[in-house]
Amino acid sequence: MSDLNKYIEKRKQTDPEFAEEYETGYENFKIGEMLKQARLERGFTQEELAARLHTKKTAISRIENHAEDIRLSTLERYAKALDKELRVAIG
Repeated sequence: MSDLNKYIEKRKQTDPEFAEEYETGYENFKIGEMLKQARLERGFTQEELAARLHTKKTAISRIENHAEDIRLSTLERYAKALDKELRVAIG
């Protein structure tokens, strides 16, 4: 385990607020990264996807890099523009 991972684990054990914010931030990061990977798999640039969604490149960048509080309707539009299916699961 790296020094960074050790620090994070120790901090999460001693600081509940840090632990909660860390987990939320990580989940948001994963969503943004999944969206980015889906776009790249289809071979689209952010500009090309923005054109398909009738928005700006900066909006796509914001979605991919700051996925907190993203609307389900936005995720559906994003997926549809990539000819993908959006699946939501509660486990």
